[in-house]
Amino acid sequence: MYRKRRIIAFFLSVCLFCTGGITVMADANINISSPSAILMEASTGQIIYELNATERRCPASITKIMTLLLAFDNIKAGKIKLDDLVTTSAYASSMGGSQVFLAEGEVQTLDTMLKCIAVASGNDASVAVAEHIAGSEETFVGMMNERAVELGMTDTHFEDCCGLTNSDNHYTSAKDVAIMSRELITKHPEVFNYTQIWMEEITHETRQGTTNFTLSSTNKLLKQYQWTTGLKTGSTAKAKYCLSATASKDGIDLIAVVMGAPDYKVRFQDAQTLLSYGYSVCDLYIDENTDALPDLPVDGGVEEAVPIRYQGEFRYLDTQGSALDTIEKVIDLPESAQAPVSEGEQAGCVRYLLDGTEIGSVPILYAQDILKAGYSDYLKKIFGFFLL
Repeated sequence: MYRKRRIIAFFLSVCLFCTGGITVMADANINISSPSAILMEASTGQIIYELNATERRCPASITKIMTLLLAFDNIKAGKIKLDDLVTTSAYASSMGGSQVFLAEGEVQTLDTMLKCIAVASGNDASVAVAEHIAGSEETFVGMMNERAVELGMTDTHFEDCCGLTNSDNHYTSAKDVAIMSRELITKHPEVFNYTQIWMEEITHETRQGTTNFTLSSTNKLLKQYQWTTGLKTGSTAKAKYCLSATASKDGIDLIAVVMGAPDYKVRFQDAQTLLSYGYSVCDLYIDENTDALPDLPVDGGVEEAVPIRYQGEFRYLDTQGSALDTIEKVIDLPESAQAPVSEGEQAGCVRYLLDGTEIGSVPILYAQDILKAGYSDYLKKIFGFFLL
């Protein structure tokens, strides 16, 4: 029932170890050169290390993490599909910086456009996808800022969908980048099908003819650090070198964000340092809560008992070398429930104790509606008793 070092989908987004959970103080033994950084465990949102993590900085192309998040949000909602045909506008094709050289009027599937964004950091593809989803980049950027507010990204404001702008009003922080990275990889893990691509060819079909173009990943950690799963690089003269790097080892998913690194090699070195540190200190306790709970007696109901269930799994990230196999699980339930009860309402909870200290809990919910018994219900029970 208890499993260490294994990541699976987690429901407790509003409980103890949600985004911005317990923070481990910066370790003096971590030697990085980037002025702003953070290390987060993805499933719990727990911060393991941070350095000037709320400092507002220019994000460059790691802006595209939010663009990808909105794209996958809309796919999941059924508003767009991977086989949608996306037409490149004149405006999209005019983007400078990193691009995949989409021509005006060129049509690619959304699937291909997402590869262009995730692998080659195509500014032109980002704008084309934004226009496909929202009609215009301006409207899409409004959606980006709304999503940032929903996620609690308090140090973020976007002015474009690709990070090409040098506007002082386009900013985010290492912590906010980690938050949106976490949302992307936990809600849409299929993004790894794109961010793990090292090199792939696409075909341009335009009025000038058909040509092949090779997408090459900008994330060199894919070759430098064996546990890497993504996510996004960024660099401009103003932003310097930025990176949100994701990795998975022994079932633990980590997110390392560095911003303002002095050169492209440093951003990868710093991210690898953070990830290696995380894997050296982290241990994850998981209770899948698959054991069956006995029905709870109901007083005054049309039924004598109500089934109950756990709301979901429990997980606890330890960085102190605690003996996680000593965690105690305590179920707190009343002797009976009073009718009426509603499915989904809380009946009690299960608490988890480590060395006598509570480290978290999971609600236990009613799994069925039970109506309050009326006069006729009691008559039926009486008649049923005598007919036995």
